[in-house]
Amino acid sequence: MDATSVKLRGVNLGSWLLLERWMVPSLFEGMDATDETSWCVELGGAAGDKLRRHWDTFVTYDDFAWIAERGLNAVRIPVGHWIFGPDYPYHPAYGDNRHPFVTGGIEVLDRAMDWARQLGLRVMLDLHAAPGCQNGFDNGGIMGVVDWHTKPEYLEHSLLVLERLAERYRDHPALHAIEVLNEPRWDVPTEYLKAYYLAAYDRIRKHCPPERVAVVFHDGFRSYREFLGFMQPPLWQNVIFDYHRYQCFDRRDIDTDIYGHMHKASGEWRDEADSINAAMGLPAVCGEWSLGLDLRVVSLWAEGPYNHALEHMDEFQQDVASRGYAAAQLLSFEKLFGWFFWSYKTETTPAWCLRESVERGWLPSSFR
Repeated sequence: MDATSVKLRGVNLGSWLLLERWMVPSLFEGMDATDETSWCVELGGAAGDKLRRHWDTFVTYDDFAWIAERGLNAVRIPVGHWIFGPDYPYHPAYGDNRHPFVTGGIEVLDRAMDWARQLGLRVMLDLHAAPGCQNGFDNGGIMGVVDWHTKPEYLEHSLLVLERLAERYRDHPALHAIEVLNEPRWDVPTEYLKAYYLAAYDRIRKHCPPERVAVVFHDGFRSYREFLGFMQPPLWQNVIFDYHRYQCFDRRDIDTDIYGHMHKASGEWRDEADSINAAMGLPAVCGEWSLGLDLRVVSLWAEGPYNHALEHMDEFQQDVASRGYAAAQLLSFEKLFGWFFWSYKTETTPAWCLRESVERGWLPSSFR
């Protein structure tokens, strides 16, 4: 069965196996750390117990069950390149500790895969942080650093991790797709990126046949047109194109009122989905989207002013606006082969938290 025969309606399990400070501020309290690398470096020997406790409590079997009960059928699980333990290349951000990352994440992932199987959920594994960092974001593992494409050992280790994931879960019924790299930055050369994507496909296909597992690549914050004719069947099979859409990072978006946000989501993004479907020759997913319009809550790196469309509304108006913005996006992303909300759970930001957005009535109570 082609892995694109079923529309994916899913959610990301962000900040679980890869920390993001804005999503779990309690873990970073009183610390200078901005990302998982600096968190592990700063805590040193104390990082292990603290992070393992987070792994055991932040997302549980009950959360997977809740996701399945709502009629969602997929989860996208971001992991760091250190998921298998200390065989990764050194980066200067690690300081004196060659291997700062906490071990044991792969066992947590094993458990997650089994939960997904029990509940009939499909899993997209996502290499979210590559060695050297591919985007300079906190979610890439090292904030302010984009070295991934500068050293062959960083590229090779990324490929090795993908191959090991493919080999480990090749026969696992829950494995639906592997995304080869999350959000490589716009200034990583396109040709370098394409060569990596092709190599990643080959590594995954050594273990996972196309009729069972899809290979996913991200647009790298550039136009889908740069990938026209890329990785086409029949030579490449069961390949999915991923792009992410938010309206809280660009100044023009930030200064837009809620009607403008809904218009963009239901108009521009609908047209974009139609264009991608018509031109790409590959199924597409929107692998990340949210109801977030307030830059402040994700602004580890961003500069104000932090105005946003909902700031002068009362609670009722905010609820109506959030429902409208959610519906406008869903109607556009439903045109694609699938979508994944970012994210399932956050500590303090309801517009980025699927569970809370459902409970507040902003998102549907059922996705069947």
